[in-house]
Amino acid sequence: MSVLIVGSIAYDSVESPAGSVDKALGGSATYGGLSCRFVQSLHGSSTTGLVGVVGEDFAPEDRALLASAGLNLEGLEVAPGETFRWEGAYHGSMAEAETRATYLNVFEHFQPAVPDGLQAPAVLFCANLHPEIQRSVIDQTEAKRLTMLDSMNLWITIAKPSLLEVMGAVDLVIINDGEARMLTGDDNLIRAMHALAEQTNTSTLIVKRGEHGVVALHDGALLALPAVPTASVVDPTGCGDTFAGALAAHLSQREGVVSLDELREGLMGATVMASFTLEAFGTGALTSVNEGDYLQRLAEYKAMLGH
Repeated sequence: MSVLIVGSIAYDSVESPAGSVDKALGGSATYGGLSCRFVQSLHGSSTTGLVGVVGEDFAPEDRALLASAGLNLEGLEVAPGETFRWEGAYHGSMAEAETRATYLNVFEHFQPAVPDGLQAPAVLFCANLHPEIQRSVIDQTEAKRLTMLDSMNLWITIAKPSLLEVMGAVDLVIINDGEARMLTGDDNLIRAMHALAEQTNTSTLIVKRGEHGVVALHDGALLALPAVPTASVVDPTGCGDTFAGALAAHLSQREGVVSLDELREGLMGATVMASFTLEAFGTGALTSVNEGDYLQRLAEYKAMLGH
């Protein structure tokens, strides 16, 4: 079954204690799409479509990389101007990025147009976009199983009412712990999650906690999983999008209501996928990971959890 991912495609310049990279392929749709296709490939011949925008400077080899991963690029628009760019750095524990510069370029006026052939996916994932744009995408599509979205603190600051409204229109919301506290004004994460789920009537709320793992609230039941222990942290950029893409792929494999056990399995796989992304700059790890590496790490992670 198919997945549609709508988000950014970007060029990132990143500096960390491990080194630096300039104008590496990135963006939420890129990380999410590559991760989704990898997990789908383990289950058969499902498809992932991307909807996004790039500039005239978008390199043919980067488009070829996305296409070779099996991504449907019918919804990839090329607009006059330059591709979205982000420059950032990581320090210390590398828990958060220091943004040095953001150049929206063609992304500033991006209005997604979902092609006819991509309007009925099993799972729709609206990556980190303005909530009104996310609403536009939801209105253009009819997901067969579920819709999910990600967000960020900027939208909480400048568009909180719109964000809460669109959160109430989807089945699954992914945010981080700081955003959950911002949205509710409660420093206790569990209370904040219950309050947010009740306020938005969201059936599944997933809160990312970086190196501390993930907490999920699914129809009132709590799940908590640790991160994959790793000593090799090169570039955390895109880990959250990788996580979301892998989860979307997992949830696209079945029909009907998502069970707690299915969600747990999906979260474990998504956590493992994200652990590969941070081991290299840009999409390097996502494009080089193989089935054996993934399955071995997943087995080790499950054994650590006693599964």
